[in-house]
Amino acid sequence: MAELQPVRGTHDLLPDDMRAHRHVSDRARDVAATHGFDEVATPIFEFTNVFARTLGDTSDVVTKEMYTFEDKGGDMLTLRPENTAGVCRAFISNGLAQHAPVKYFYSGPMFRHERPQKGRMRQFHQIGVELIGAPQPLADVEVIACGRAILEALGIADNTVLELNTLGDTDSRQAYRAALVEYFSGHADKLSQESKDRLERNPLRILDSKDEGDRKLVADAPVFSDYLNPESVDFFGTVKEGLDALGIAYRLNTRLVRGLDYYCHTAFEFTTEMLGAQGTVMAGGRYDGLIEQLGGPSTPGVGWAAGIERLSMLVGEQAPAADRPVVVVPMGDAAERQALVSAKVLRDAGIRAEYAFSGNMKKRMKHANKVNAWAALILGDDELARGVAQLKTLDDGEQREVPLDDLAAACHRG
Repeated sequence: MAELQPVRGTHDLLPDDMRAHRHVSDRARDVAATHGFDEVATPIFEFTNVFARTLGDTSDVVTKEMYTFEDKGGDMLTLRPENTAGVCRAFISNGLAQHAPVKYFYSGPMFRHERPQKGRMRQFHQIGVELIGAPQPLADVEVIACGRAILEALGIADNTVLELNTLGDTDSRQAYRAALVEYFSGHADKLSQESKDRLERNPLRILDSKDEGDRKLVADAPVFSDYLNPESVDFFGTVKEGLDALGIAYRLNTRLVRGLDYYCHTAFEFTTEMLGAQGTVMAGGRYDGLIEQLGGPSTPGVGWAAGIERLSMLVGEQAPAADRPVVVVPMGDAAERQALVSAKVLRDAGIRAEYAFSGNMKKRMKHANKVNAWAALILGDDELARGVAQLKTLDDGEQREVPLDDLAAACHRG
């Protein structure tokens, strides 16, 4: 069945990969909880307009990358390409405005039909946080601090850099947009076709262009900071002061933008040089216009998302290995029955226990080594008659008798 392979851009999470994934999501979940973020889960698919309205009908995600299909009822549905829109939809659908501010953590799969690349498959996984209903700049500090704490808990914070920028408020953004249109219009003949298309509808996205010709023009483009009004300057100043107070270092990046109109004020990314070109491991910002754009009340929000695959690659061998089991080795029919009981005793005590199901002693001990057991619990007729078992530690070959009524204590590694 050589042709039976996973769909391009997907892969199987076998035990080692799954442990790394769980390590990232579990540590993130625990740290987010200490910051007051409660976990939520939204459906993996939503009505298509949830994403079309929020991501913009001209964005690459909507026009090229979404997995969209018509269901049997005639509704257009989309596998979620990101989770912020789903969380904000849930905020509206469940009438949570009366409870604002609310703080949510999520973890799960996302889907984008794009070229598979290192750390980003077509089915990929993200963790993220959203703080909805707090307009204060210290809310931005809160979500950044939570992200930094998660990176620290994973042992990879020192391999990342926090890049920070401000997109200002609506007035500042409109002034900057006009300046970009004027500047790039004067160089339209040198722009790539994609940037020409963006010039009128979304000029900030030209700043993200990977085209070398565009990048040369971007180097001399107007800088956002020159168009910030006093209110925006004060907001960003408070964010920086909060990060300084927490000892969170950052690097200002005036070219760090978000192309959609509902983004404002703080934009940030944690980046690394450890993963080659795919350097962003966590990205977020303030989105005060998103919930209103979805049809809800005007509600501020700020959050971030991070790719579990990329975080797992950074964690590498720091992820914990599987617990080494005790393998129960019965010899004889009576011992087979006792093995069931003994394994249950160990499992009830939280000790990983497995069976060596068949074969002679040599074959069963070979199985114990194959599963990387730290010990074998050997049960034979003579041991059962005396109410004991032989516990053999496999790393050093030491063997001793242990009473059957005290197995949990004997097999606890401390």
